[in-house]
Amino acid sequence: MSIAFDETGRPFIIVREQDKKERLKGIEAVKANIAAAKAVSRTLRSSLGPKGMDKMLQNQDGEVTVTNDGATILQQMDLQHQIAKLMVELSKAQDDEIGDGTTGVVVLCGALLERAERLIDHGIHPSRVSEGYETACDLSTELLERISDEITLNDTKLTEMKKVAMTTLNSKIVNRFKDKLADICVSAVLSVADFDRKDVNLDLIKVEGKVGGKLEDTNLVNGILAIDKDFSHPQMPRRVEDAKICILTCPFEPPKPKTKHKLEIDSVEKYKDMQKAEMEYFQDMVKKVKDSGANLVICQWGFDDEANHLLYKAGLPAVRWVGGVEIELIALATGGRIIPRFSEISPEKLGRAGVVKEVHFGTTRDRMIVLEDCAKSKAVTIFVRGGNQMILEEAKRSIHDALCIVRNLVVDNRIVYGGGAAEIACSNYVAEKMHEIPGVEQHAVGAFGEALDSVVMALAENSGLNPIESLGEIKARQANEKNVHLGIDCMGLGESDMKKQNVFESLQSKQKQLQHATQMCRMILKIDDVIQPSQYE
Repeated sequence: MSIAFDETGRPFIIVREQDKKERLKGIEAVKANIAAAKAVSRTLRSSLGPKGMDKMLQNQDGEVTVTNDGATILQQMDLQHQIAKLMVELSKAQDDEIGDGTTGVVVLCGALLERAERLIDHGIHPSRVSEGYETACDLSTELLERISDEITLNDTKLTEMKKVAMTTLNSKIVNRFKDKLADICVSAVLSVADFDRKDVNLDLIKVEGKVGGKLEDTNLVNGILAIDKDFSHPQMPRRVEDAKICILTCPFEPPKPKTKHKLEIDSVEKYKDMQKAEMEYFQDMVKKVKDSGANLVICQWGFDDEANHLLYKAGLPAVRWVGGVEIELIALATGGRIIPRFSEISPEKLGRAGVVKEVHFGTTRDRMIVLEDCAKSKAVTIFVRGGNQMILEEAKRSIHDALCIVRNLVVDNRIVYGGGAAEIACSNYVAEKMHEIPGVEQHAVGAFGEALDSVVMALAENSGLNPIESLGEIKARQANEKNVHLGIDCMGLGESDMKKQNVFESLQSKQKQLQHATQMCRMILKIDDVIQPSQYE
């Protein structure tokens, strides 16, 4: 325990039980933090690029996940070190804001910290290193804006958007079907996009999956799917044309008192009276729905056999136990209003859809309800199929990444070229500009360029190429030919021009990668004192 004395001689405690705490200070603390971040970065390094390796992760319940998505890998890793947890937050920030590039941002941050450690060993203060990194990051983002190309977003020419989605899917397990999945993702985003506001609400795109079938059976439904739902009565029609839908969040049940109650029935007549009153209540509910002009009921809650029978007799097909999220999507897509009580049912509040049908698939007779040609078709569903749950979940993650990238193109329709072309261009530019920067910061600016080269080398290494040779060749060609589209030929097509290979990336994604990695690196370099409780003996 550290004790100091104030001006009157009274003692006060600075840090309680100081001798029982573990403490790292100064350069030791910085180096320990860098070591933790580098360890996480090295784990993801082999997963970078189209030929990157997958990781198999098992959680405490024994569930196995196979993926090369950086955010998923880090979230499922059991990390104890606080700086390692910051790297998880870094990939999560990239995933939340952009949706793709979660592996690249962690690898870049690790490379920046590795170079920073060398500079610190040479006697440069961490604050000067972080200032140099910030300068280099600004130079790189400015260059990316200058070398970016704009793509058209009209409905007739969607080739470039599809190519960007295919580049994202190329590094996933589903890359064999990237052509079809890219088409589905672009169509889904464009069907819900608001081009006036340059915004896309991804909540309107529902990604549902069912084990069975093949990946190529994945399709886009122009409406809503309610998985594992069917019509409540086996004799109700399985298809409703020109559906007028009554969307209810109140149950088909008699009202229940909110306080404790006891009902004593001491004669047959009283029992029959009660049964009759209950029947009239049910009939009144069904009549209100029927009088509104509805020919389909979708209810958030259940209803008993008596209500089910009356609905069938009244010719009202019904679906029960539909979840709250699905109810909201159905209301958005059909233009209907969610009705909380039967007294509020009216024709104006009904939703409309061209066809509502029950679909069976698989040998297990799995069922689902499909709403197609909805009146306000602002909600769509991507229905994913896969041979097992593991493939299905990875396909969903891949589709989510592609949807996010296409969404980013609607917000900002500028692209840069992948395959390390953008990183090499930034590295060459930073190396050219570093000599104009006075002071020791120029060493940090040069180290930033080396870190970008390290990412490209990881890309080449994962593709089975000689990393140093590949990097040197492309850097020299970019400088001599003045062609910033040249990158690593990861797929072995014999063409290094990424524009001809159609390897596109969103400008926003690449800029955010650089900015997020630089900010995280600066934050880690600023920590020079780590105080933590000692381990229990």
